[in-house]
Amino acid sequence: MPATRSSSSALRRTVIAAAMATAACVPAWTAAWAQEVVLIPNRVIYPGETISAGTLKEVTLVPGKVKPAAVATTLPELDGKVARRTLLPGRYIPVSAVRSAWLLEQGATVQVSFVAGGLTISIAAVTLQPGSPGDVVKVRNIDSGKVLTGTVMEDGSVRVDA
Repeated sequence: MPATRSSSSALRRTVIAAAMATAACVPAWTAAWAQEVVLIPNRVIYPGETISAGTLKEVTLVPGKVKPAAVATTLPELDGKVARRTLLPGRYIPVSAVRSAWLLEQGATVQVSFVAGGLTISIAAVTLQPGSPGDVVKVRNIDSGKVLTGTVMEDGSVRVDA
């Protein structure tokens, strides 16, 4: 019996030493897995609904679980955005499933400008579709009725390029 105890104690010491040696050799990036946080809906968010902090829940991923690419993980990526499709509770939120809120509504009167070198031409037009900054939208010139395509700017105007 005493030989078994000493061999079991030796085995325990060997296992503990091996565990400590392994822990010392674990790369630093594995610790980051345990700390990775994602945001998921805490209720169903329907298309067209504005996302707020109250509709989201922070979840820490379990060690070894890697979040997929192109998934929104921070509040600034989601707060104030609008859902393009239904977002389900407990599921990741793909970046492609949200969009910026419309800056221009369909049917709104906007200032359209064309700039080429020192030449600037401005007209009034009506939007034929809604748009966010950076979106390409169609507008109808109020005077001529001609349809133009331009980019929505941050100030709410539309810029037409040659």
